[in-house]
Amino acid sequence: MKRPVVGVIGNAYRVENRFQTQMVGERNLRAVADVAGALPLMFAGSPEITDIGALLDVVDGIVLTGARANVHPTRFKTEPHERHEPYDIHRDDVALALTEACVARGVPIFGICRGLQEMNVAFGGSLHPEIREIPGRMNHRMPRLENGEIHPDPTVVFADRHDVHLTPGGTFANLLGCETIRVNSLHGQGILEPGKRVVIEGIAEDGTIEAIRIADAPGFALGVQWHAEYDPQRNPINRKLFEAFGAALKAHQRAN
Repeated sequence: MKRPVVGVIGNAYRVENRFQTQMVGERNLRAVADVAGALPLMFAGSPEITDIGALLDVVDGIVLTGARANVHPTRFKTEPHERHEPYDIHRDDVALALTEACVARGVPIFGICRGLQEMNVAFGGSLHPEIREIPGRMNHRMPRLENGEIHPDPTVVFADRHDVHLTPGGTFANLLGCETIRVNSLHGQGILEPGKRVVIEGIAEDGTIEAIRIADAPGFALGVQWHAEYDPQRNPINRKLFEAFGAALKAHQRAN
């Protein structure tokens, strides 16, 4: 059997503030290749050049990665504000429609950080643009130095920062073999109201939704708020997630 192929969504990125490109973080590609055992294939987060039907005809699964840009608030009936920029409206177009298509067709889909948020919005849920502004919530954004710059050490940026309590007997608890895990945290936006088919399976200490699945999905359809692509080669929690995704890819490949 050939290696499964995984479509990894691209993000709009401007080089030298002039040249428009599509970008995928290499950790996502390596997680797919090294742990899920699949061939990562980046596709453009741009509806003009990405035909979702044609894409799903040639891949065995989809990863919706994290990204700097937030899902545009008009997607969940909220007014945009410059404080919550940047946005990537073309990725919104592709990711939201793609999420519904994957679930309908039973194509495995794994949402990470922004990807989890996209999965929620695709099924009618809403987001809060700045989780830390909700009373009682912690600051989930990445660590920064006193001068405001991002911390230069990736081991500090991606260090585990809080616990996530998993639903006993749920998909995540069964997959990971425990009911409490510890994860990293690098996001400002988060789920406010879950979508109609969104089942909450993991909640942080402060009440932030951290793990979801799509109810009655015929295939793998899981999302996590933390960056599971960071070091799944050694991190046992993230490794199990990508291994389970890999098993779902092979099952889908055999069935088709």
